[in-house]
Amino acid sequence: MPELPEVEVTRLSFADRIANARITAVRVGKPLRWPLGCAPHSLVGRRVLSVRRRGKYLLMDLDQGLLLWHLGMSGSLRFSDERSAPAAHDHFDLDTDRGLLRLNDPRRFGAVVYAASEDSPEALKLLGHLGVEPLNGQFASAPFHQALHQRRASIKQVLLAGDVVVGVGNIYASEALFLAGIRPTLRADRLSKPRAEKLRLAVIDVLTRAVKKGGSTLRDFSSAEGKEGYFQLEAHVYDRASQPCRVCGTPIRRLVQGQRATYYCPSCQKN
Repeated sequence: MPELPEVEVTRLSFADRIANARITAVRVGKPLRWPLGCAPHSLVGRRVLSVRRRGKYLLMDLDQGLLLWHLGMSGSLRFSDERSAPAAHDHFDLDTDRGLLRLNDPRRFGAVVYAASEDSPEALKLLGHLGVEPLNGQFASAPFHQALHQRRASIKQVLLAGDVVVGVGNIYASEALFLAGIRPTLRADRLSKPRAEKLRLAVIDVLTRAVKKGGSTLRDFSSAEGKEGYFQLEAHVYDRASQPCRVCGTPIRRLVQGQRATYYCPSCQKN
């Protein structure tokens, strides 16, 4: 599933190229997770001002309203001058005078949603519950520890929930907890201020490095330019069950939390 680094890599790969483009046509294929929310032809003639990111959502600002894009479990975007016929899993095309932006989503858990503004009910329903952004300089130490102190769930589950800090998906939660030396099963409210600060810095470090590596390509992720990510090649624990820890040599363990696989080193990560 594309996580924050993959979404940011996708944004960076086409945002500058599509800026100031005029929409010339819109094609909607099979239904996605949520309806578009407007007549497709009503978008024709509008201009793309910019593309931002909020958590795992891409926010495409138009001269009237905005489009919220979500890649779901298996979605990816392509932006190019090529205008080939849509394939079986190409479910949304935004054609512009600068190129065609196409959403491919085999499982159709992704979505493109129109909203009149970021404060409209349609946008707030998707974005209103999201926590602080970890990479924009607003992810502060004291509020993070205070929020953790109010949660009795395991720290891994709190990170995944996205209402404390947004965008720390399964891969990067496991890696950040390893870097911070924290067992993923530890209750969030039991983290001291120093350990919470170590985790905060680890989250920033892991996500920043992942963006620089182009994200993680575990199955079929690639950027809007068709480039794969390489962060998974340097993962310390994720998907390395029974392999030796890169730091201490202890076999990495796997457990399931909230129906998601968790990986950790029993020696390097403490309760």
